[in-house]
Amino acid sequence: MSDQSVTDVAPSRAAARFVRVTPTKARRVIDLIRGMSADEALAVLRFSPQAASEPVYKVLASAVANARVSAERASRRVEAEDLVVQEAYVDEGPTLKRFRPRAQGRAYRIRKRTSHITVVVRPRPAEASSAGRSTASKRRTR
Repeated sequence: MSDQSVTDVAPSRAAARFVRVTPTKARRVIDLIRGMSADEALAVLRFSPQAASEPVYKVLASAVANARVSAERASRRVEAEDLVVQEAYVDEGPTLKRFRPRAQGRAYRIRKRTSHITVVVRPRPAEASSAGRSTASKRRTR
C-alpha cells in the first residue's frame, strides 16, 4: 500500500433511479444522514422505522463500496468510518397515474410517485478527522 493519504481519493457517488417511494418521504430520511460519517449513517438507516430508509441504505452502501473500489485502484485503503456523506439528495422521478373507481361512475386519479436517490461520499480530511470525531462526541453528550 502507498503512503499517500486517503484525502487524495475523489468523491464517490451512487444513485438509485425510479424507486417507488415518494420524494417527500425519502427526503425525510436523507435529511437524517447528510453530513454524517458513512458508518454512523448506515447505523441510523438500519434502525430507522421509515420505509424509505431501506432504499437509501442500499444507495449509501453502494457509494461506500464504490469508494473502496476506486481507492483500491489507486493502491489506497478506505474504510466506512473514513468516509463522510458529502451530498445526499432526492429528485422526483416519473409519476405513475392510476385510476380508482368512485361513487356515481366517477374515477379519481391516484398518483404513484417515484424518486431518484443520489448519495455522494468523500474521504474525511486528514486534519479534521481527529478534530471532527472529538467535536461529534462532545455534541452527543450535551
